[in-house]
Amino acid sequence: MRYLLFHKPFEVMPAFTDPAGRRTLKDFIDVPGVYAAGRLDYDSEGLLLLSDDGDAIHRLTDPRFDHPKTYCVQVEGLATEAMLEPLRQGVLLRGERTKPAQAAVIPDPGFAPRPKPVRAYHPTTWLKVTLYEGKKRQLRRMTAAVGLPALRLVRVAIGSLALKDLQPGRWRWLTDNEEKNLRKSLGL
Repeated sequence: MRYLLFHKPFEVMPAFTDPAGRRTLKDFIDVPGVYAAGRLDYDSEGLLLLSDDGDAIHRLTDPRFDHPKTYCVQVEGLATEAMLEPLRQGVLLRGERTKPAQAAVIPDPGFAPRPKPVRAYHPTTWLKVTLYEGKKRQLRRMTAAVGLPALRLVRVAIGSLALKDLQPGRWRWLTDNEEKNLRKSLGL
């Protein structure tokens, strides 16, 4: 089995093809037979795990397995504890309550500027949020529902796998220890 970590840049499709001609994983990764374990929206950045291990991909993406994914999200406005509490309890989106998330205000994590800068005319807050499910644009919809629209979203961890100093557009193989810990955490 093969596993690799990729730092998906802003405005890159999380697939190897795109009918609209946008940049894709193929522009960065020349490894045949691997597939992304989950998605990161075109306008999101950060850690993406790719593998040829279908069981691992299934367990990472199926919400029944509660596998944590951690994000740093820059939101518009000044977040308060009262605004974060609904995230921690679960937010009602389209008639369905999300699983409770971990959420905290953090200092600016100092990510490199992205090609299209975030609007700078409003005060912003950085949050660290851990989700245990991954519905389409869920974190963006959750923060918007509590009055904190997301401006920038960077996934920094998938379980114990962390982005660390992996630069945008770069990838690396998992170490033997990372692979062992991942498979163990997935019950494989």
